[in-house]
Parts: sequence; structure tokens; C-alpha cells
Amino acid sequence: MSQQTAGIHHITAFVKNAQDNVDFYAGILGLRLVKKTINFDAPEVYHLYFGNEVGSPGTAITFFPWETARHGRIGGGQVGYTTFLVPVGSLDFWEKRLDKFQVEYRRVERFQEIYLQFADKDGLQLEIVEREGGPASQWTFGGIPADKAIKGFGGAILYSVAPKHTMEVLEKLMGLTRVGEENGLVRFQAPGDLGNIIDVNAEPMPRGAGGAGTVHHIAWRAKDDQDHRLWQSRVAQSGFHPTDIIDRQYFHAIYFREPGEILFEIATDPPGFERDEPFESLGEKLMLPEWYEPHRAEIEQGLPPIAVRVLAEDKE
Repeated sequence: MSQQTAGIHHITAFVKNAQDNVDFYAGILGLRLVKKTINFDAPEVYHLYFGNEVGSPGTAITFFPWETARHGRIGGGQVGYTTFLVPVGSLDFWEKRLDKFQVEYRRVERFQEIYLQFADKDGLQLEIVEREGGPASQWTFGGIPADKAIKGFGGAILYSVAPKHTMEVLEKLMGLTRVGEENGLVRFQAPGDLGNIIDVNAEPMPRGAGGAGTVHHIAWRAKDDQDHRLWQSRVAQSGFHPTDIIDRQYFHAIYFREPGEILFEIATDPPGFERDEPFESLGEKLMLPEWYEPHRAEIEQGLPPIAVRVLAEDKE
């Protein structure tokens, strides 16, 4: 394979309440809010990025909090579960933490691994698994020590309306390797050490409906702009219709919908979230692209105030 993605770059989802979103992903899960910006296509809505200490590729889960959004329905054409990766030996810690915050979860086993499956306040399906791979997070918050902190993505479970075609795209276009099959799931692996394990539901799933509690798209990693342009050409040559390259400030992006109706993005690793804020103050200020700066006062007035805060359960 001359070109293959290292794995997941980021995953983006819809939620309703912005402060609830911050409280769950920063307050409970201990991720760092690394960027507070807006949906460039709908500037009245935040775009919030959470990840490790710098939101490295393979760690960033991002959200469009829209208070008036309808509730979505998870199904075919979406990411079914987003998988977070934690250090080996920390699953008991996470069980106790979820218990402390009264987050219901269940233990499931697949491919000889134990997962904790749960949902956020909007019903977005999440899971935690422990593995050796991937660099440890250097971010600690709210009573989560670094040796227990989420490292980034372990991967995802994809729900497809045409799984055979989705799996063909993963293998032949994206360069993942098929490594196993078990209980109706087919497992693929990318060469990276984060966001590298993708399970696909082998049976077609009824179509989902977008809205709060659902994933909007899954983004795959491109090494740099040169690699990205090659991806755009390869996607087109494979019979799909990639968008033009879009400047998202912190990465460049192309999008296309694969035959199982999941929206795929391919995003560049650079430049990253420190391009417009120093490490020490990532995520503290509302960052706007230059074409929205003249409208800052109006935009800020329309957005609800949010704060990263240690929750009451961690103060006891």
C-alpha cells in the first residue's frame, strides 16, 4: 500500500448544551478543552475541541453544541461508538469514576478486550478500553492522575448501511488491514498508535438520523499538505467526490461520503492547535478566523458563556 492513513484524526458530534458538554468531557472524562471556536459554516454555534494536552491528532473529539437541535437517532451511516484509550491497569479507576458521577455503564468483551460502554448527556455512545499503545497524556484535571488519563482514541465502531462497501473503502482506499472477525463485527487496524482499531458492524444497519447525540463525521489522518493533495486525488480516482481542500485553521480538510453513507473527512496533522494560542492558555479565549473577527462582538454576544470547572463530586 503506497498510501495509508495512520488512523483517526478527530471525531465530530452534535450535542445540545455547551456547558453540559464541557462538564462531561473536561469535568468527568478529564480531557483538555484545547480550542474554543465557532462552526465556520454557522458562526452562531460553538465548535469545541477536547483532547490531550495539545489536542494531538488521534486525541481530539469535537462538538457543535446547538441548544435547539433535535435529538438524533444513532444508526447506519454513522459512527456507532467512539472508543477512548486509557493506560493498562486503569479500567477499575474509570469504573469508580463513572460510578461517582452516576454515569451508567456496562462491561462488554470483544476481541479479548474489556470495554466500558456508556453515553454522554445527549446519548452519544462512548466506550473506554485499556491498551499499551499510544503516548500517555500529560494533562491532569479534576482528580484524574496522568497515569489514568485518557490517552486519545482507541478507535471506533462504524455503523454502515452497506458494510461490505464500507469495509472495501477502509481496506483498499484508506489502507487499513483486516485483522479479525467476531460476533458480527469485522476489525481493521491502521498503522498508527492512536485511533487505529476500527470495528465495522458486518450487517447493514437501519439509517440513523443526524442530531444531538450523534456523530457528524469521522476524520482520518494525512501526514501533511502534500499527502493530503494525494489523498484528494486518490479519493476522486476511486469514484467518490471529495470536496475542495478547506482551511479549517488547525488542519486542512476534504470530505466525502463513502457508500455506507458515513461522512469521511481526511485532515492534515499540521498545523495544530498551538498555531494561534500558546500552550499555557489553549482553549481559554474564543478564537475566530480572520474573516469573522470584524463580527466578534456580535458573535460573542450570541454564544452562551462556558467554563471549564472542577465538578462538585471532585471537590468532596
